[in-house]
Amino acid sequence: MRFKDKIILVVGGNSGIGLASAQAFAAEGGIVRLTGRDQATIDAAVAGIDGARGYSADIADLDAMEAVIADIAAQDGRIDTLFVNAGVGGFAPIRDLTPADWDHVHGVNLRGCVFAIQKALRLMGRGGSIVATGSIGGHAFVPGNTAYAAAKGGLYAALKVIAGELVSEGIRVNLVSPGPIETPLLHRNPGMSGADVDNLREAMIAAVPMKRMGRAEEVALAVLFLASEEASFITAANLFVDGGTLELG
Repeated sequence: MRFKDKIILVVGGNSGIGLASAQAFAAEGGIVRLTGRDQATIDAAVAGIDGARGYSADIADLDAMEAVIADIAAQDGRIDTLFVNAGVGGFAPIRDLTPADWDHVHGVNLRGCVFAIQKALRLMGRGGSIVATGSIGGHAFVPGNTAYAAAKGGLYAALKVIAGELVSEGIRVNLVSPGPIETPLLHRNPGMSGADVDNLREAMIAAVPMKRMGRAEEVALAVLFLASEEASFITAANLFVDGGTLELG
């Protein structure tokens, strides 16, 4: 019960890693608030988490995120733990990459994440914890991954600065960077057919020393550790949950 009676906001908590983390926070006593873009999956997530409240909000829409924070301020008065998990994929070789591709990926994975943190901070105080989802894709060569790598690498750089700015306020900021994880995001890469996704998944498994995809629940365990008092002396860290891919692959 590491999060008993704490207000937890999971941005992008309606599927995959976000949902697994929201469920795990609730199982340890957390009072969960979550966002997503699809109302049906938001409703399903909230229905399965006792006491949860959900919001339909795209992290790239700063006004929508402002409304979420304003409602939490009015109803709960604080945020103890913020998990910024929302993200999108997108592969395009550099010769085919368009400004629209770039802006879409960065609007969610970098700009949206940074400003979600900024907005939530006014409800956070000493003892608060922020965790964001990065990716090994921000540190490794993956063909066609220019926009995504730049956004996730940029998020890592931004969070180091944010962690340094907030350390004197007693708010910890950390990143969890998954490797190949079995989540719906794998099937939401624009321009990729079902066969392309299958081929990508096989290539991912081949690159993982453990020779399997990770599970969302395994990433959630790392998220909860970083968010908890067990990690009270950890800030500005980047925890890889990748089956050894980055260092051993």
